[in-house]
Parts: sequence; C-alpha cells; structure tokens
Amino acid sequence: MALDIRVFPCLQDNYAFLVRDQATGQVATIDTPDADMIANAISGLSWGRLDYIFNTHWHPDHTNGNQALKNRFGCEIFGPQEVSRNAPLDQVIHPGDEIALGETRFEIMDLRGHTAGQIGYVNRDFKVAFVGDCLFVLGCGRLREGSAADMWASLTRLMTLPEDTLIYSAHEYALDNLRFAESLDIHDDLAVQASHLRTLRAQGLPTVPSRLGDEIRANPFLKLPLMEPDFDAQANRFGDLRARKDQFR
Repeated sequence: MALDIRVFPCLQDNYAFLVRDQATGQVATIDTPDADMIANAISGLSWGRLDYIFNTHWHPDHTNGNQALKNRFGCEIFGPQEVSRNAPLDQVIHPGDEIALGETRFEIMDLRGHTAGQIGYVNRDFKVAFVGDCLFVLGCGRLREGSAADMWASLTRLMTLPEDTLIYSAHEYALDNLRFAESLDIHDDLAVQASHLRTLRAQGLPTVPSRLGDEIRANPFLKLPLMEPDFDAQANRFGDLRARKDQFR
C-alpha cells in the first residue's frame, strides 16, 4: 500500500504535513504549527480523523497546536521528552525506536543540534524523511541548543539515506538560503537547482520536499564540510559556515 502526504503552508513560513496510511486510513500530523489549519485540512481532504501527532522538537511553532488537536480528535502525541517543555506529550520516543502509523513504520532518527533532543521520522520503504528544523532546502537549522558537532553528526546521519529520499523540511527558507549559497560562489551544481527553486516560488509553490541527492550536491552546509578529511575538520567547517549564515543579510 501507499502513503499519502499533503504539505500545507501556515504561519509565516512553516509547513505542516499530514500523512495517511492507505491500508488502514490512519492519519498523523508531523508537528502542529497551526491547529485550525490542520483541522480544516483534514476536513477538506475528507480523511475525517487524526490518530497521531508526531512532534520533531519542542519549539512553539511545532507544538502549539498539540492540545487543541488532542481536544478535537483525541489523538495520541508522540515526540522527544523536550516537547513537554511547551505542550502535552503522551508517549516519549527516542532515536532508534520505531513507531507505526497503521501498516507504515517510521524509524526515529537522532537529529539533535537545533535543539538538544530533536528527532526525525524516516520511512525507508517510501523514501521519505520528516526532518523538522535540521536540514532545509540549501540550508540547515540554527544551533539553538546543540553544537556544530551535534548538528554535523545529525546531517551525516541523514546523508546515509538513499539519495532519492524526499526531505520534508519544516520551513520555507529556500530563497534566503539560495542567496547565501550564491554569495559563496564556490560550486556549479547550484545553478540548476537555483532556477528550479525560483520558478517554484514565483508560482507560489513550496520548495519542500527536496531530494537528498540534490542537497548533497548543492547545499553548502553539506557539500563544503564533506571536502574536509575527517569528522572534526568537517564539523569545524560546518560551524564556520553556520556562523557566517547567522550574520548574513
């Protein structure tokens, strides 16, 4: 059976993701940036239910809708322990765990760096990864709680997935990240992706999901550190790039 995935822009630049296991009809939302939008989307799709909330990390723009959606649908909330800092959480999950949405199973991946406990939801059969604020189109998350080494380790874990894995990032930052990547003026692989991204945004379309292989070839936060000989040097180069991006205007 297949997995239905719908992408919805909300708030200023967030994305919400609704995921439905076709075999059983069970539905989950990945994070809860806007409870009303998610509830309306479920109604518009005629899916009629929300069985689970799968949180990636605790930040309010990912968890603020937990209580309202639980009140409305009676759904069960899964996520890392840190979610309880801001919102209700029914079941704590950890990297290495597996959870089920009907007949679809998701592997829980350690994606710490943006926060100390961020996780991702990976299904290798359908080649999808919901990565929260770890990896973005041509970018990566800020180091809010973790170190450069933490984030680089998370990114390298993502890069072990097949290159045709679809990366579902939680924000629309593509054009800002593209400006930074072009300012580095260091590689040619960006040109094709740049044209594609600008076309999508000109049409009001999301740049999410992106393909992991495209990110490996064009995203400076992946491509440039990989030019270094070992993990420590890679993490240091990644940290330097992240600091430059933090100051980029």
